[in-house]
Amino acid sequence: MEYEKRTLKIGILMKGKAIFHDSMTEVEIVDEGAGEYLKVTQSNEEADCGSIYIDPKEWEMIKSVIDEMILECRNINE
Repeated sequence: MEYEKRTLKIGILMKGKAIFHDSMTEVEIVDEGAGEYLKVTQSNEEADCGSIYIDPKEWEMIKSVIDEMILECRNINE
């Protein structure tokens, strides 16, 4: 039997913070039976946080819209 190594989850958080800090954002590959998706999760209890699922076929459009909307944020240059 042949094995492969896969990275299935990456955590993004403020430098120096513990992995359980509420600033943690997790990006994870999941498969609930319909093929692989990305799951993006934040667990900040003070904010309205949760998870989103991204189909790889939708990524380019989602990324494009997010990039466009980031530029629309009024505090982008602060």
